[in-house]
Amino acid sequence: MTRQTAAIRPYQPEDLDDLYRICLATGDSGADAADMYRDPRVLGHIYAGAYGMFASETAFVVEDSQGVGGYIVGALDTRAFEARLEAQWWPTLRPRYADPSGTPHRDWSADERAAFLIHHPFPAPRRVVELFPSHLHINLLPRLQGQDLGRSLIDLWLETVRRMGSRGVHLGVSPVNTRAIRFYLAYGLDRLDLPVPNGPPALFFTRSIAPQASPE
Repeated sequence: MTRQTAAIRPYQPEDLDDLYRICLATGDSGADAADMYRDPRVLGHIYAGAYGMFASETAFVVEDSQGVGGYIVGALDTRAFEARLEAQWWPTLRPRYADPSGTPHRDWSADERAAFLIHHPFPAPRRVVELFPSHLHINLLPRLQGQDLGRSLIDLWLETVRRMGSRGVHLGVSPVNTRAIRFYLAYGLDRLDLPVPNGPPALFFTRSIAPQASPE
């Protein structure tokens, strides 16, 4: 099968629905989560849409002849981004999704688990953010995997936030997403074993960033 030519480009506002679509299609530890959710946008509300709305300067997509099939998004300042979501993003969503806190966790559907995160978002751990204040998310549809596009996206993203003044980056991944874990290790990110009290299971990968040299 001939591989299609794919190009990386900056995110545009019209790509927002693609962020949601790809997030859902890769949301079950890298596999299609469409059958898990009654609301196809609820997962994207948590992990994708806000970056297109509030951090577009650090968002890039991969596009081929079939359209947008991957993205990398993130925030230069994690704490500032979390504060902005609490002020401008979560309040717009909470009236649309009931908080399931009053029912047993074991009975929650996938949509209810997502709704809980809308009402009770988990802040990034302090020990991570202090050293690695920026964070990213990356997703590629299967047709674009295995072409070094993931490596190219991270290279571009790290260079972008370095120029913006970041001193370190982190990302979280589910412990069962073995494909992603292998990729991050092969890329050369550092695994940070850190328990997350009261949060969803996650492994953290990090990268320190050397400051941009000042022009002489």
